[in-house]
Amino acid sequence: MKFQGQAVLITGASSGIGAALAREFAREGARLVLMARRRDRLDSLCAELAPAEAVVHVGDVTRRADLDAAVALAVERYGRLDVAVANAGFGVVGPLEKLGVEDYRRQFETNVFGVLETSKACLNELRKSKGRLVLIGSVAGYISTPNASPYGMSKFAIRALAMSLRGELAPEGVSVTLISPGFVASEIRQVDNRGGWHPHAKDPLPSWLPMPADIAAKKIVSAVYRRRREAVITFHGKVLVWLQRFAPWVLRLAMRRGIMGRPEPRRSHDAR
Repeated sequence: MKFQGQAVLITGASSGIGAALAREFAREGARLVLMARRRDRLDSLCAELAPAEAVVHVGDVTRRADLDAAVALAVERYGRLDVAVANAGFGVVGPLEKLGVEDYRRQFETNVFGVLETSKACLNELRKSKGRLVLIGSVAGYISTPNASPYGMSKFAIRALAMSLRGELAPEGVSVTLISPGFVASEIRQVDNRGGWHPHAKDPLPSWLPMPADIAAKKIVSAVYRRRREAVITFHGKVLVWLQRFAPWVLRLAMRRGIMGRPEPRRSHDAR
């Protein structure tokens, strides 16, 4: 087992990629601290993972005290922290004219400062274990599409953070892996601009496009185990990143013609 006996903290573990990662790390022998805001979801996931060792911590990544408590729980229960996965995040979408500056701030509080605070809260323990820091970015960190500037800006920032931290932490034996997924099956497209979940909202993507979360999790855990610098998840994600690097004019043309872009939110309270 790749992570036998190692302690892994996952933020945003209640659904989507976070929950799938919890299952995959458990299969690989890890001992888990699962953090998110929804206790019922965490308790259900924890019960599902038995007999794997897993504990729940209800908290919000925008509050440093919650993150410190999650790290302390890992040390108290397992005596160490080997892997920290900064996964919690959501997407703010809409055209610039209908978004307020507060919408951008809200996006950055979770997607950027939440990741930054997670990294800082875990850093001392990861130094001790010469562990692994995992930042969940996005293909949107390479390609920012119309009507998605807050989300794109936040993911560009995460890519920059990962690039800087690799050089800072490598001398101390801590690896930094940036995960850049394309579309993966999750609840993110059912979450509004205030972070509210709408379970009956229809996913605008065709069902064949998103990669199943369990397959994405296997690829992510493999990349983390090998201490890869970055892993772009999904075939379409790899194609888009390749185009951005080597044929950006194709993407510019697609955006100009309206082929690429995010639809404007339909719920009236999503954007202001």
